[in-house]
Amino acid sequence: MFVRLSGPGNGAELVDPADCKRFHVEYGVAGTAPGDVAAALGDWADGATDDHVWIRVAAVRAAAAGRVGPGWEADFDGMVAFARTKGWLNATGDAIAAHVETPA
Repeated sequence: MFVRLSGPGNGAELVDPADCKRFHVEYGVAGTAPGDVAAALGDWADGATDDHVWIRVAAVRAAAAGRVGPGWEADFDGMVAFARTKGWLNATGDAIAAHVETPA
C-alpha cells in the first residue's frame, strides 16, 4: 500500500490498501522536501525527517475501512509491529515512517 498525493491542495488517497508488504508516499511534484510533503498531506502526516514523512496509523486505518478483507487488521498490525522492530515508528507509536517518491 502507499499514500498518493498529486500536489498541494489535492486530497491524499490510500492505494492498494490490502498490500501490507510495502509502504511509501508518492508525491506528484518533483524534488519536494519531506517536510513540504508532510504539510501538503495535512492530517495524514505527523511531521517529517530529512528522509521520511510520518504517516498517522489512524489515517491509514480510516482510509482502508470498508476497502479491505477481514484479515487486514492482523496484516496491518503485523506491518506496524515490523516497522517497530526497524525503528520506523515515531516515539508514541502512532505514526509510520514512509519514504517519499517523487517524479524525476
